[in-house]
Amino acid sequence: MPGAPIRDLVVVGAGVVGASVAYHAARAGAAVTLVDAGRPGSGVTVNSFAWIGSSGVRTGPAAGLRVAATDEYHRLEAELPGLPVTWSGSLSWRTGGSTPEAGPGQKIIDAATLEPHLRHPPDWAVWAPGDGAVDPVGVTERLIAGARAHGARIHPDVPVTAIRRDAAGRIAGVETAAGPLSAATVVLAAGVATAALAAPLGIAVPVAPSPATLFRFRAPAGLVRTVVNTEDFDLRQVAADRVIAAADSPDRTLAAIRSTFRGTRNVKLLSAHVGARPMPADGEPVIGPVAEVPGLYLAVMHAAVTLAPAVGRLAARELVDRTVEPALAGCRLDRFQPSRPPSGGSVHDPAMFTSEKRR
Repeated sequence: MPGAPIRDLVVVGAGVVGASVAYHAARAGAAVTLVDAGRPGSGVTVNSFAWIGSSGVRTGPAAGLRVAATDEYHRLEAELPGLPVTWSGSLSWRTGGSTPEAGPGQKIIDAATLEPHLRHPPDWAVWAPGDGAVDPVGVTERLIAGARAHGARIHPDVPVTAIRRDAAGRIAGVETAAGPLSAATVVLAAGVATAALAAPLGIAVPVAPSPATLFRFRAPAGLVRTVVNTEDFDLRQVAADRVIAAADSPDRTLAAIRSTFRGTRNVKLLSAHVGARPMPADGEPVIGPVAEVPGLYLAVMHAAVTLAPAVGRLAARELVDRTVEPALAGCRLDRFQPSRPPSGGSVHDPAMFTSEKRR
């Protein structure tokens, strides 16, 4: 991949990952065009639970990205003042079973000390004080504002219909509903649409939609003080009179909230939304250049909100400075080729209870 720096690129997809790539690449001096079929953050990003955590033990190709997640958000806060991040910590428990060992950055505590509205505090809870949560659309908008401040051009509500190639087979830009956009490099950060956009180029991106439901409830102020993770839900307070939950059933979730917390008689379901998260076949991110199509770069993953700052920064270094980032080595598309051994999925310590399937 080393070579002359890349100075012009089109990023397809203005969710949180595409916005992060656009911001970091523009900040590094590239001429960036960001294009999306809808409004920024209006796809799967808007319905993300958006829990940010780095604690616990992880292995797998993206382990380094996950461990660095909170540090990367702290960096981004310094670069983009006003980034909507809340560092509340997270509290996780399960009913029954023995007390787990705390992983790195975790403690075993009495849950009632942090969540005083619990009806029946569990015997144990895993406390990760460094965890937090974000407003995913707000983060996306702030990244795009930062990209624009560094000269990026933003084209919302402009669907990309095809990827353009020149006579030599190199990337030449994209075709859109509003006309062509030229660039020597195209970054596909279009979530589940990435596979369809890459297919006409003869590139198979093994990513499929994975449904995730997010419920919004009216609730008393201060009902939940941390990011709470149980076998029933992921739950956090997002406004004085609102909580959101990542779970499977609205009725069961409402019943679980009422049985878990005091003062919940008037909690009411306001909305339920199902998002189609882009889930690579092995659950790990697909990030990097595509050797068969010079100028094409992929950035598609689950846990996009968590990983976006790190992925944006590292991808921009690869795109603009033509470095090869070791932290992305296990995330390449070619790991799915039959000639290569599988990289394996992410393995989580049971004590973590991060519930990434919900995020």
